[in-house]
Amino acid sequence: MTAIAIVPESSSTPVKTYRAASGQKRSVGRTPGEALDSMAAQLEELETGTMIIVQQMRADSFFTEDQRLRLGVLMDRWRATRDAGAELPVHDQAELDTLARQELEAATNRSAALLSKLRS
Repeated sequence: MTAIAIVPESSSTPVKTYRAASGQKRSVGRTPGEALDSMAAQLEELETGTMIIVQQMRADSFFTEDQRLRLGVLMDRWRATRDAGAELPVHDQAELDTLARQELEAATNRSAALLSKLRS
């Protein structure tokens, strides 16, 4: 399965945009759905399939406030370095990748807990 991250773009303009990223592929849209559609159009047939969008913007028992804040800091750094045509330092990229995996795991656990609750 291909993982796609969709994040709101920081901007000084009143128009909000969203950026989708998967590996080296990037897309932008006016909504998360538009960014996802644009990303899906770039994927090879073998990369398509079930996609999960994680849009949890607050802390909970699955992803803490400290994790959420650190992810925000690293995403801001990632955007700044990307816009400057550079890359994050290796240790920052590794930490960002780890937090992204942890957020995905939290979303999986959150969904499982919700499903369990709905079944009971």
